[in-house]
Amino acid sequence: MSKLFPVMEVGSLNKAPFRVKDLARAVEQAEKWGKALDVENYEELVELLRNRQVSEDLLVDWACIYGLRFFESAGLDVVYDGEQRRVEMYEHPLRYIEGFEYRGVVRVWDNEFYRKAAVVKRPRLIQPYHMDELRFNKKHAKKPLKVPVTSAYTLADWSFDEYYSKHARGEDLAARANAGRRDFVLDLVEEVLRPVVKALDSEGVDYIQLDEPAAATKPHESELVVESINETFQGIRAKKAVHICYTDYKALFPALLELKIDVLSISCSNADTTRLGTDPDARPGFEVLKVFKEYDVSFRVAPGLVDVHTDFVEPPELVRDRALYAAKVLGDPGKVVACNDCGLRTRSWDVAYQKQLSLVRGAAMAREMFG
Repeated sequence: MSKLFPVMEVGSLNKAPFRVKDLARAVEQAEKWGKALDVENYEELVELLRNRQVSEDLLVDWACIYGLRFFESAGLDVVYDGEQRRVEMYEHPLRYIEGFEYRGVVRVWDNEFYRKAAVVKRPRLIQPYHMDELRFNKKHAKKPLKVPVTSAYTLADWSFDEYYSKHARGEDLAARANAGRRDFVLDLVEEVLRPVVKALDSEGVDYIQLDEPAAATKPHESELVVESINETFQGIRAKKAVHICYTDYKALFPALLELKIDVLSISCSNADTTRLGTDPDARPGFEVLKVFKEYDVSFRVAPGLVDVHTDFVEPPELVRDRALYAAKVLGDPGKVVACNDCGLRTRSWDVAYQKQLSLVRGAAMAREMFG
């Protein structure tokens, strides 16, 4: 990514629109998007659907190819399959980890839910996950890949602790709680996340991204967040990315200065206006970048130039101005990576695709301003 304002996706995409029970709609959507994304041999999928001859596994394979072409045809520089094989970023990895038992369903926001588990013994990795999807995507991708992986800290934070809190040592309740929490997170790093990331790295991938949505939920643990990320990435050859969405980034400083990564992806546009301009009044969502400039972070920053929680399609000119303002605040256009606020899972493919086209065009317009 030597060019200015390179464009990368964050991770999730809504399930491929042909993965529906309505046969007529499935056929229609497979044909529509096959043509739009220039998917090779998409006619085979259309015929299989029409004749009801496609298995669920084969349907998911096709969904991954469509997901790759979705981002590639929009013009992104770094892509993935939109996590078409995954169920949910918390439940999916737990399928491959011993030591957890589900306790119930928790509402995250809107109509998004996940089954929350409790750790009942020291976690043990059954087998590295995301391997099959990476191998498949490497066979079909035309651009560099970035595989997203849910971090150790977030897995711990989103789980009940029914094991470590009982075995931790300390002078008082608070000390024991802190010790148990630290042991929980770092055991997940040692027993699960590092082996998974090393396995992915050994397959050969351009970027590995740790998804860390829980990073700032407990500001006093920001040093533990950073330590767990660095320990997870230890010895990794791939470029290292971290995605932290919708949080108080100021609360993570100065701990973030110790991050040994290449790119940090953050959310900005959700708190921004839709007015054009590169002045502070027009770009309140990007004011947080002043903290990154103040601390002179060593890594590149990927501020979200597109809001994924609205169907409003940002004009390329708005994306351009957001990118230019980010470059102005950080003092170096080379520090800015063009990105979405978060994954596109909550948007339809029609809306998401238009947003990606605007993201790419806006980044190109910003690039032109620097010759």
